[in-house]
Parts: sequence; structure tokens; C-alpha cells
Amino acid sequence: MLNAVWRLGDYLGHVQIAAYPDRGGKPDRGEVDISTLLPAIVDAGYQGAFGAEYRPRGDLEAGLSWLEPWHRARGEGCGTPGGPNMKRIAVVTGGGRGIGRAAAEALSADGWTVVVCGRTPDVLEDTAASLAGDSLPVVADVADVADVERLFDTTVEHFGRVDLLFNNAGITAPPVPVDELPVDAWDRVMAVNLRGSFLCARAAFGRMRCQDPTGGRIINNGSVSATTPRPFSAPYTSSKHAITGLTKSLALDGRDLGITCGQIDIGNAASEMVLQMASGILQPDGSVQAEATMDVAHVGAAVVHMAGLPADANVLSMTVMANRMPFVGRG
Repeated sequence: MLNAVWRLGDYLGHVQIAAYPDRGGKPDRGEVDISTLLPAIVDAGYQGAFGAEYRPRGDLEAGLSWLEPWHRARGEGCGTPGGPNMKRIAVVTGGGRGIGRAAAEALSADGWTVVVCGRTPDVLEDTAASLAGDSLPVVADVADVADVERLFDTTVEHFGRVDLLFNNAGITAPPVPVDELPVDAWDRVMAVNLRGSFLCARAAFGRMRCQDPTGGRIINNGSVSATTPRPFSAPYTSSKHAITGLTKSLALDGRDLGITCGQIDIGNAASEMVLQMASGILQPDGSVQAEATMDVAHVGAAVVHMAGLPADANVLSMTVMANRMPFVGRG
């Protein structure tokens, strides 16, 4: 078999191909118009002409990523153009409980079809059954790339497209000094909060850019910890600061494609994760004090507002917090 090593040419759409025999030998080089190779590359999933395996080398890997829209446009993973189901389709991760469930309920009440994602089947089934409109529960771990691709493939197979991703799934770590924090606790927080958000955004972005009509919206759950930390929260705070960078990058990269990205920073919504705050939580001065919370339904309403904006408008950042929580001036 031949290994074809690609080197991108200039902006005129040419590429140099060097074919190397398996057992050495002098390469045979030639310059061709890339458009003559696209059909073979696309139809064979990059296993194209001359029985060769097409793969980028080194720093050129990113350079070939632009071929993906052609690959998807041939019907793999994208919605059907002009299909019968043109409803607004939302994917909500961490959708079984708390903020995710509140967002799913609010979106459903606003007329969205909602795909709820999480890791606990019975909880997802219960949430999906409670929604006012069409819904679909999908069990998936957002930190697993195969699970994430299956989530979005399933969404497109059932509903034809993806209009909204609410990147909500997240976990915390034990509140201990950083030198006492197990490394695997750090890794798990990063896997779910950051890697999971990236994988879901990556999958949604790919579908949104090639569906017809193109475009969509991604909303990331940043948390107020994306701005100001709590004591002993290095993993969670670091992951949420990184979400802000992801949000801004996606907003920049998607603006010419009709894909918007914004971030909602939530403070003390009364989900299962923060109910302990009502009885007391560690403060910067070392004391333990109860903190005010707010109904998670307010977060759902904020997500609906962000999701309902026209494509030429975007809430890049929104903070929704319990009015009496110690956030402004905390630390």
C-alpha cells in the first residue's frame, strides 16, 4: 500500500503529493489541482485515489481540517437540507437534574425540541417525560469522544439538525488545599468540565456549519467561578476560567458561519450541587456561613432569552446570581 503524505500548497488550491512505497524507494512527486481529488477523498472518507491513505503530517494536520465540511455535506452527520422537521432543536448536557433540567423545561415550554443528555438513564427518562414538547433522552458521558459523537449523530438522525447546545454538564472536587488534592480528582474535573465542553462544542459546531440552513448557538455554563474563586476550588475554578477562553474563541470562529457562542455565569442556583450552601459554606475569612440561593427556574429563563436571540445578536457573557449571595467583593 502507498502512504500519501500531503503538503498544502498556496491559496490557489494546489497540493503536493509524495507517494512512498512501503519498503523505501524514491518518492514520485507531482502537483495536481485539489478539486480533482476531492470526490475521491470525500467518498472514501479520506481513503482516496490510488489506494492511498490520505493523512496530514505534523503541523499540517490543522490545515486539512477544512475538508470536513465537504465530507459532511455528502450526508454524513448533517441534517437533511429542506427536511420536513424545521423545529428548533436543543441539546442540553447535564440535563437530568438541577440547572440542566431547569433549562430543558424552560426551552421545552418555549417550543424547543429538547435532547437531554446525562449519565443516569432513569433520571433522564424522568426529565424527558416531564417536558412539554418533543424530547429525547440520550445517555452519554461528555468526556468520552465516542459518546459525544453518538449523542449528536442521534440528535440529527431523530430531528434533522442542531440549533442549540447548552454546555452544562459539570462536577466539582473536594474543597481541600491544592497540595492535598488527589491528582485524579483534578483530572476528572477537567475531563468533564473542560474536555466535555470542548467535545460537545466541537461536535455541535461541525453539524451547525454544514446543515441547511446553516448556523446555530452554543451556550456554555461558566459559573461565577469563571470570575472569582471560592476557597480551595482550584480544579473547578481553573476549569471555568478555561471555559471563558473557549467561549470567546468559539464566538470568534463562528461569527462568519452564523454560529454564535455565549456564556452564562450562574451563582447559587438552588440545584443539588449547591444546596449545601443554605446550611453553610467556607468563606475567604475561614468562617462557615450560610449563603442565599435562587430558584433554578430563573436560570432556565435566562437560557431561553439567550437562545431566542436572532442570529445577528449574541449575549457573549451573562451573570445570573442570587441577589444576596456574597459574590461582588468576595475574596
